[in-house]
Amino acid sequence: MYDPFACPVGRPPASSMPHKALDVGFTLDWASAEARHRDCLFLPWLVPAQDAWPGAVGSQLAGAKVGEAVEVPGEPLVPGWDPAGEVELPSVAFNQRLRRRRVVEPRAGRFYPRAFIAGHAGIEAGDRELFRIGALDDARLVADLNHPLSGVDLQLRARVMAFYEQGRDDDRVVDVARLLTVRGPGMQARWHGRPTAFWSGDACEREDSAPDREFYASPRLVHHLDATARARIAALYATLIPSGARVLDLMSSWASHLDQVRGPEAVVGLGMNHEELAANATLDQGLVHDLNRQPAIPLPSASFDAVVCTASVEYLTRPQAVFASVREVLRPGGVFVVTFSDRCFPTKAIAVWEQLYDFEHMGLVLDLFLRAGFDDLSTLSLRGLPRPPDDPYARRLDYADPVFAVWGWRRE
Repeated sequence: MYDPFACPVGRPPASSMPHKALDVGFTLDWASAEARHRDCLFLPWLVPAQDAWPGAVGSQLAGAKVGEAVEVPGEPLVPGWDPAGEVELPSVAFNQRLRRRRVVEPRAGRFYPRAFIAGHAGIEAGDRELFRIGALDDARLVADLNHPLSGVDLQLRARVMAFYEQGRDDDRVVDVARLLTVRGPGMQARWHGRPTAFWSGDACEREDSAPDREFYASPRLVHHLDATARARIAALYATLIPSGARVLDLMSSWASHLDQVRGPEAVVGLGMNHEELAANATLDQGLVHDLNRQPAIPLPSASFDAVVCTASVEYLTRPQAVFASVREVLRPGGVFVVTFSDRCFPTKAIAVWEQLYDFEHMGLVLDLFLRAGFDDLSTLSLRGLPRPPDDPYARRLDYADPVFAVWGWRRE
């Protein structure tokens, strides 16, 4: 699987010794019943002698060279699974009116702050730790208080990205294991293999229900992700798409992220604005088509080796039909790759997208792949990379836009 820390991350490595602090790229590999998962986190200015590390990894990294990786087998990053952590409660225990301005409907498989069930299972008001609703019906719900990675076989690897002669100028202790696992990895998998209730009620409604042709009538020749995120997405596409492939850039615009793909036979872009498509030098052909009006892709069946969709899946109002159509236009052996971040046009994103945590977004997209019949599914998250210093938001944002990806294959 793609390793984002196998290449530089934009921070110059220090070569002199001795070193007191280091930048580390962590890669957490695990598997669920549905997919393989890789969750990557870049943590800067860690101090081996000061911070809280899983096992002996801190001392191991202190003696490693820049670019060297250390395997951390079998170290517990989260508490073990406890059957007593799955608590059966009456359905009315979930306080739907905890939020002042809206009613929150509980949904099976979704995550919520524990404050929603305060007064039960020893939980106090204001508790922001997350729990998951497992089984749910009119009379009862199962509140799973376990960490979503509890009981999962985890493979952790840490790669030194840079050394520094000076440590941090404070005495705080960074809890590395917590940063690796808090409100993140594990949330994209289903609860005990059961589908999550993503599509209930008005899940695909939008705040702005006006026709998309009006919203996209004027070209937007701007990047919606920073250069670091775009480069990592391009590298992922290059890893998954073979040379000489025929590629469909779904929901395309003026810039594709296929510049690292080796010698594609052709790249076809399907988008909403003619001027944006015409400005895209990567495309051999551009087609204007509104997937929210007609989710069937107007191209021949089995005509592409790869389909990509970048930073756009959250705008699909009929996503299940679109994913089924993508599978139809792929050749057997073809791959579909969906990438996104934590930024969007909120008035045009579907309602359920706005309600979910970042890692639940991967779960939603994974659910679409499963429903459409794709095989060999994988997810990827990449967070914490430094923002490019010349980025217009660099003064107020330290980190690059996170990258999330889900992909799968049509095997027959």
